Amino acid sequence: MADATEIWLPLGPGTVEGLPDSLTYRYWDGEEEFPADPANCAFYVVPYMKGPEISVRPLERMTGLRVVQTLTAGIDHLVPAIPRLPAGTRVCNARGVHDASTAELALALTLASLRHLPESVRAQEHGEWAPGVHQALADKHVLIVGHGSIGSAVEERLRPFEVGTVHRVARSARTAPHGPVHALEDLERLLPLADVVILTVPLTDATRGLADARFLGLMKDGALLVNVARGGVVDTEALVAETARNGRLRAALDVTDPEPLPRAHPLWRAPGVLITPHVGGATSAFLPRAGRLLREQLKRWVAGEPLEHVVDVA
Repeated sequence: MADATEIWLPLGPGTVEGLPDSLTYRYWDGEEEFPADPANCAFYVVPYMKGPEISVRPLERMTGLRVVQTLTAGIDHLVPAIPRLPAGTRVCNARGVHDASTAELALALTLASLRHLPESVRAQEHGEWAPGVHQALADKHVLIVGHGSIGSAVEERLRPFEVGTVHRVARSARTAPHGPVHALEDLERLLPLADVVILTVPLTDATRGLADARFLGLMKDGALLVNVARGGVVDTEALVAETARNGRLRAALDVTDPEPLPRAHPLWRAPGVLITPHVGGATSAFLPRAGRLLREQLKRWVAGEPLEHVVDVA
């Protein structure tokens, strides 16, 4: 380890049990004042869901930094700062921490949209009894775009619902436990087959704007787009054209671009669009899993063992 041994955590003292006693912990969750000299921080756990500006603010002063650990699966909010980190600094993501919560929400958004639950809620507010025949998830053809740990968790939760088929797409082709994973190049062939398209890809240069006008245009009439990835994966103007303007597609979105979505944005009022405010990972399941990740990572670090989930090195 480097001379700097302080650990900056966004979780309060005593929140995470079982952390190594040999380290000095500083609590910082994005407050204006730093808890100590950032130069003494060797292991920085990024505040959760506080935005890129807060996430990177102490980094330029963390001259003894060796590890940056996010509590998110994506690291897009840190990417611009990575080249300026001290050489050799490892950047680790929180793979696995949000799988259960995000997969639950993906399924909830899918079911709510197919069964028109938002319309029923609005009818209830007016005391209206509004029966109808809606779509079931059973027998539907589902395309999961992004088959990492979250995409795999989504598929596991889909299986009891008697879906017709599940197609999987990732950056490169491979074989998964329940069938083949196709490469991104196969999207044009698979999109017209899907009744439901669920996005779980990370936001990278390769995936930014992935669901553009051509992507959406290849989806069948009445299909549902579910986005629990990042807002930037979808071309917002193209989505507005397919929902608010012509109503050809439905959408269920936990993330948007921009975010938060401005009050006057047409997606708020688009027919068949359901929006939640980026709450995929913000559940009671977060803290136990985040704590487990931090315990294991810090134990490995103290012991000089390889860290898990290293996604970049400065």
